Amino acid sequence: MAPSLRDLQLTAVSGDRRPETVAAANDFPDLEDVRLLDSYEEEEREKMESIEEGMKRIQVRVTGMTCAACSNSVESALTGIHGVVRASVALLQNKADVVFDPNFVKDEDIKNAIEDAGFEAEILLDSNISQIKSQKTLVGQFRIGGMTCAACVNSVEGILRNLPGVKRAVVALATSLGEVEYDPNVISKDEIVNAIEDAGFEGALVQSNAQDKILLGVIGLSNEMDANILNDILRNLKGVRQFEFDKTLPQIEVLFDPEVISSRSIVDAIEKGSNGKFKINVQNPYTARSSNGIDESSNMLWLFTSSLILSFPLFLIGVVCPHIPFMYSLLLMRCGPFLMSDWLKWALVSIIQFVIGKRFYVAAGRALRNRSTNMDVLVALGTSASYFYSVYALLYGAFTGFWSPIYFETSAMLITFVLLGKYLEILAKGKTSDAIKKLVELAPAKALLLVKDAGGKFVEERVIDSLLIHPGDTLKVLPGSKIPADGVVTWGSSYVDESMVTGESEPISKEVNSLVIGGTMNFHGVLHIQATKVGSNTVLSQIISLVETAQMSKAPIQKFADFVASIFVPTVVCMALITFLGWYVSGELGAYPEEWRPENSNSFVFALMFSISVVVIACPCALGLATPTAIMVATGVGANNGVLIKGGDALERAQKVKYLLFDKTGTLTQGKPTVTAVKTFNGMERGDFLTLVASAEASSEHPLARALVDYAQHFHFFNDPSAVKDAQNHKTESTFSGWLLDVMDFSALPGRGVQCSINGKTVLVGNRKLLNEKEITIPTEAENFLVGLEESAKTAILVAFDNNVIGAIGLADPLKREAAIVVESLTNMGVKPVMVTGDNWRTARAVANEVGIDDVRAEVMPSGKVDVIRSFQKNKSVVAMVGDGINDSPALAAADVGIAIGAGTDVAIEAADYVLMRNNLEDVIVAIDLSRKTFSRIRWNYVFAMAYNIIAIPVAAGVFFPILRLKLPPWVAGACMALSSVSVVCSSLLLRRYKRPRLTTILGITVE
Repeated sequence: MAPSLRDLQLTAVSGDRRPETVAAANDFPDLEDVRLLDSYEEEEREKMESIEEGMKRIQVRVTGMTCAACSNSVESALTGIHGVVRASVALLQNKADVVFDPNFVKDEDIKNAIEDAGFEAEILLDSNISQIKSQKTLVGQFRIGGMTCAACVNSVEGILRNLPGVKRAVVALATSLGEVEYDPNVISKDEIVNAIEDAGFEGALVQSNAQDKILLGVIGLSNEMDANILNDILRNLKGVRQFEFDKTLPQIEVLFDPEVISSRSIVDAIEKGSNGKFKINVQNPYTARSSNGIDESSNMLWLFTSSLILSFPLFLIGVVCPHIPFMYSLLLMRCGPFLMSDWLKWALVSIIQFVIGKRFYVAAGRALRNRSTNMDVLVALGTSASYFYSVYALLYGAFTGFWSPIYFETSAMLITFVLLGKYLEILAKGKTSDAIKKLVELAPAKALLLVKDAGGKFVEERVIDSLLIHPGDTLKVLPGSKIPADGVVTWGSSYVDESMVTGESEPISKEVNSLVIGGTMNFHGVLHIQATKVGSNTVLSQIISLVETAQMSKAPIQKFADFVASIFVPTVVCMALITFLGWYVSGELGAYPEEWRPENSNSFVFALMFSISVVVIACPCALGLATPTAIMVATGVGANNGVLIKGGDALERAQKVKYLLFDKTGTLTQGKPTVTAVKTFNGMERGDFLTLVASAEASSEHPLARALVDYAQHFHFFNDPSAVKDAQNHKTESTFSGWLLDVMDFSALPGRGVQCSINGKTVLVGNRKLLNEKEITIPTEAENFLVGLEESAKTAILVAFDNNVIGAIGLADPLKREAAIVVESLTNMGVKPVMVTGDNWRTARAVANEVGIDDVRAEVMPSGKVDVIRSFQKNKSVVAMVGDGINDSPALAAADVGIAIGAGTDVAIEAADYVLMRNNLEDVIVAIDLSRKTFSRIRWNYVFAMAYNIIAIPVAAGVFFPILRLKLPPWVAGACMALSSVSVVCSSLLLRRYKRPRLTTILGITVE
């Protein structure tokens, strides 16, 4: 029986999240080939695959967390769910990052677990994108018209299954539908439709299991009829799966199939379907998140202001009115069992305690239900003790006639000062994420789209939201405006300022075929660019993602604060109880004179005030904020300086670096080798010799190979300028390719060179090791020539033809101008530089002498770098490795701190802990210096937070009262507690003033 439509329902396909590997064909030893499939990385990947393959990652906003104990409680609730692989909770961002198996856990299960823990949870709009983007395959349903029998079905199935990238294809005759599982990176839906049509059938995509979300702000909605019109438009749109309309904002969240309909088509359909009445704005997910932070601060300001307004009459009643006879007489009037002043205080404080202060009771209740404690427990306990004692004292006085002092104003002032502290803390914490806000603001809100007709001619300029740009769109960039997306210039020339993204200070010339980065500023000319990367794939989005991920991470030192937070509140409550019992029993036994107590007071009240002060002055928040606030600021400062830090653990390790290993080519040197010497030994003509070498090297992508081919091309076609330009652009197919000889059996030999066959004879181009392996004798003349090259810090290449050495070539790769001074600066900072290279010892020592490096490891094979790193790690030393982030991936991963330098637009480097956007060694100094200053600030934060509690609690407990008569009223203790966390955050904010270190200062050079 033919399958029904129900049989063809879509099923989710687990995403394969393994990163694509890049293998560089490194033929020569001085720019070693470290293959990404090296044994070391293979081991690491196998470990990660068991965790990541098929997993889903979401981010959840968690509301209601106040200190480290709260975040620990949420983290425990999440990790306790069967199927959750990893959960990390960031207190400052009010966000949880959860990786889980979707076969066992659903998004709602995560949300419910957080809510069951007593907090509010909201799955972030853009949190599913990373998982969707990483899906290896999609499953799509295609309508296939024109099939009449089983033979047609078999024909279509056979065609579909033979398409590259198609994993599975099933066609149903009864429903005229086909279900195809395909890799969108290999084949597109349009290519599948074309294949169906080429076979003589009608084809169209019905739906796929890909999905995306978009949040749209709607302008022009005025009544219920407008809302119905909007609903009808969306309901009739093919590819829109579901939508949720919020009339209060108003905005609409749309879930759609990007394989069927695009976000721009949805916006166009709404505006066209409403005859232009509705205007649609795409909401940036980050902006939406930022608005929640504004709402939180606004709400806290309202609570504080309300509490202050209600507390002000209490101040008047207690301080001002006793000096105004008329007002004082009114307050002393008896109304029932109490004075008028007592009634007013009771009423005002009850509102503050149970309406404004409700949040403390709710949060404390949540914590206690989860068998944890936090700052809210302390505030609720202290204010409740003050309030209920005052109520008890009033009722006791009414029944017995003995009137004890009441402390309603203590409760009110405590809540007011705590709310002030929380408000200031929210403002200060908001400042720590300014770096991300600035990065987000780099992207322009609008873009100028050039619309083409059927013939490819531009017929219209249209302003669109930059979030609606699609790959392949042609965009017009005017002088003085920002480039809206990553792309390539198709027309025009200009200079572009990329400093805000890459840190390069000089404007960069852009011409046709030049790459441009979204968010950078176009200076002079008009450019037409074709968008290549949009949305989360752009350089700017990747930078923002890296910074956000780093800010979500926890440094190992944070574990100390988490442990203290878990035992802090119970310890403080015990101290308060001991304080109360100590003073109360001492008072009852007459251990201190009665004049120490306030008038009409007793030992119970005297002891109670001390214990309340102990409860409210203790502050776990300062400890919890010491590390994350500093890391947030540091990662933002690093991003502003072109240094991307992947996490707090990387920051902590970097400040302990003892050995710093440099790759030679492209790191210490410029990575642009040029031929400096050519010599033949068998009388072969120079031109024929270069033709032979260029033919052998033309199939290699190694920089030295390109340098050899370029040199040969210059030699043969020097008088033709187009040849020079071809050589400079490194084009693999040249108009002069006819001059190269036919090559057979080409193979790259990593760390040694290349081997091929020309005219039936073997050609070898490489180093001594290659020729020695092939048992080819190196003549004395050639050996002397090589030694001369190597001693002058040049790379020597031997060429053998038919088992005879026929010539040698010398190449030079100039050192970076800052290399020597950076090496000296590192030495002065206590970091020992080491150079690791596959080049020969003579060349390695010559380069090392030029830059001032004493420790050199030469002739290291690609896989040997990891062994070198591990040898330094044996004595527990922290080792950093600086490389290009691609060829050196295993070494970067093996090092305690991997630093990828000169990433430019390639910021998504998995192996590195630090990504340096510029190809400048000075940024290595910045990375280490920023790490040291950050952890110095963290240590000061901890010292302050610990010292505050160590000093404040004994003072509040009255330890110094018998000697100094020093006593902290509860409301003063509350003010101190509120300001302690604010001071820690402000201390971290001082990192925003970080300046790049001046090398002259590090070297101790005085500039007149």
